[in-house]
Amino acid sequence: MSAATETAPATPTQHEAHDPQMTGALEVTETAAAKIREIRETEAIESTYALRVKVMGGGCAGFQYDLYFDEPVEGDNHFESQGVKLVCDQMSFMYLMGTSIDYVEGLQGAGFKFNNPNTTGSCGCGSSFSV
Repeated sequence: MSAATETAPATPTQHEAHDPQMTGALEVTETAAAKIREIRETEAIESTYALRVKVMGGGCAGFQYDLYFDEPVEGDNHFESQGVKLVCDQMSFMYLMGTSIDYVEGLQGAGFKFNNPNTTGSCGCGSSFSV
């Protein structure tokens, strides 16, 4: 008989990308991943930093998105999509669950676009939303 090894249960406030319940909870498209990698390289961002996806109060419609490279902290939700490490605080994750982040370029400019199934509306500027 072989001895079974026990693994410590995951902290309730920290979810890893390999958790089957979290699959698709927060992801980036191939195009967005390529742009994120380009920015990381151009700005010489440390490899220990992840892309923080955050929701903040404000904007025309009540909430706005924020993206920046940051060190993960205790209590963050952790995801990996298209080879990009993402982190999100618990409060922001309530508004972001199921969101896909894309990068678009067009005549009106270029930027990251959030495809968030939890929103009930957005404003004309495209960078704020309501729930």
